[in-house]
Amino acid sequence: MNRAIRLILAGALAALSFQVLSVEIKVGFVDAERIKRESAPAQRALKKIEKDFAPRDQELQKMTKQIKDLQTQLEKEGVTLSESDRRNKEQDLARISRDFQRVQREFREDLNLRKNEELVAIYERADKVIRNIAEAEKYDLIVQEAVFRSERIDITDKVLKALAEKEK
Repeated sequence: MNRAIRLILAGALAALSFQVLSVEIKVGFVDAERIKRESAPAQRALKKIEKDFAPRDQELQKMTKQIKDLQTQLEKEGVTLSESDRRNKEQDLARISRDFQRVQREFREDLNLRKNEELVAIYERADKVIRNIAEAEKYDLIVQEAVFRSERIDITDKVLKALAEKEK
């Protein structure tokens, strides 16, 4: 009897394992970098950021030219200028250089902060689209980071298309 129970249990386990193996798991992959680079919201955000930061960028370019012109002037006329004039120009150059470094640092910090804010908003929109696709197409798992993935499971194009359609 003990042997019969073991055979029945072994048969039941074998049947269950075949049943588990026959369950198909649907997996998808989304390339977050492509979403960041190619999506319609990302392109729109990049253009808006460039437009918003263009005046400050022009100010930096103007300051760069001013520094170069002052350096050139000091190099050309440095020997002929009086000691006080030369010192004044050197102090002006040092002051403008400090201002430039401060403005440039603030510009970079503000630009990075703004890009990060926009990126968070883009990823939030993409997550909603991914969830909708997962529910509609009955995915069991969708990943965004992978060491290896097959093109067969890459749904990035679907997500990009859905994000573009949402923009319209």
